[in-house]
Parts: sequence; structure tokens; C-alpha cells
Amino acid sequence: MYALNLPTFDAKIRKTPNGLEIFDPLRRKYVSLTPEEWVRQHFVHYLISEKGYPASLMANEAMIRLNSLTKRCDTVVYDNSLRPVVICEFKKPDIEITQQAFDQVVRYNIVLKVKYLIVSNGMSHYCCKMNYEDMSFDYLQEIPEYGDL
Repeated sequence: MYALNLPTFDAKIRKTPNGLEIFDPLRRKYVSLTPEEWVRQHFVHYLISEKGYPASLMANEAMIRLNSLTKRCDTVVYDNSLRPVVICEFKKPDIEITQQAFDQVVRYNIVLKVKYLIVSNGMSHYCCKMNYEDMSFDYLQEIPEYGDL
């Protein structure tokens, strides 16, 4: 798979007749190993192991209703009261992070109204903190620790 700008980890990968699968500890099952899934699993591992995010307060492929459509957020992080605080959107490593990626996560945020938005392709990572008082956002230099959310 791709070398990423994230810490490596001992991923559980298996070969099936349909191709490779990787174990997703948040969904507690094997899922198809796509380049985007490779990024998601590495980033989730990074959040848990390096930034102190509790796996029990994270969900992959979290479903939301946006107008009359059902959408899936790549990863959502919740606080101890189970309110969403972070939405993560992942792209394949060879996909450049563009305004379209941010537009996608901002659309999800219309429903969830989180404090932080993260977009990553495994090579470049962007995080912004929402300011709902003046409807703006600030890009952060680093992904915050869970305790700082």
C-alpha cells in the first residue's frame, strides 16, 4: 500500500477472494482495503495512539441525514456526553486536498455543528477550528490532543 505521513502500525490485513481487507477496530470488522481506507485506519490509529482520542468515542462511516439524503462521515469524534466534536474527511494519498474536500466536510457540519474539521489524504493534514459567533474558522498548526477539544 502507500507510505503515509503518519505513524505506522501493525494493521491486521487478510486476503479474501474479493481482495484485501483491513480490520477496522472502530467498526469491529474487516473492510475492503482501499487507498482511502488505508488513510482512515492510519489516521484513526494516530488519533488514538498519539493524540489520546478514546476509540470508544469515535465512529467510522457515521451516518447523517442532510436534507433528504443519507450521507456518511468518514470519522466522527464525540465528547464524553456523546456530542460530536470533530469530523474527519479522508482522501486517497494521490488526491490533492482541495476546496471541494473542505466543502464536503462543511456540508456534513451543517448537521453535526462540530468544533473541529479535519481533512487528510495521509500525506497532508489540515485542521480548522470553527468559530460560530462570527461564522469563521481558523486553521491550526497541529491536530489538537483529545483533552484540548
